[in-house]
Amino acid sequence: MATSQPYPASRYEPAPVPDLGDRATRERLSRAAIGAFLNAMARWRVRDEDARGLLGGMSNGPFYEMKKDRARTLDADTLTRISYLVGIFKALNILHSESLADEWVQLPNSNRIFAGRTPLDYMIKGGLPAMQTVRRLLDGRRGGM
Repeated sequence: MATSQPYPASRYEPAPVPDLGDRATRERLSRAAIGAFLNAMARWRVRDEDARGLLGGMSNGPFYEMKKDRARTLDADTLTRISYLVGIFKALNILHSESLADEWVQLPNSNRIFAGRTPLDYMIKGGLPAMQTVRRLLDGRRGGM
């Protein structure tokens, strides 16, 4: 019978995971998330229709209300989607020049993940799993993989 080895001691303390089921937590995170999302969409030159697609197909009314008034409280799904997109935005700006980082999501990509499509199209059609894949791809590249 094998015994498990103790995990090595470390000074690393992971940040607590926010409870997105808690309305107060979502209220606290929403304004910054909306601002970061709208900034990324502007820098990537994403059409409103595609931005709504990235948010899971948000309808026109709530989307334009969000653009006008950033004080709204987002649901857990929308916050999760924005979190992935902000991570992708950050990774692109670490990996590439500002101009390429801003264009990357709109460029056809020969990586087999994208099959010649743009990363934007891949993420709109694939939803959260596709965003997670793109985030992992870019984080892997940041780590030298």
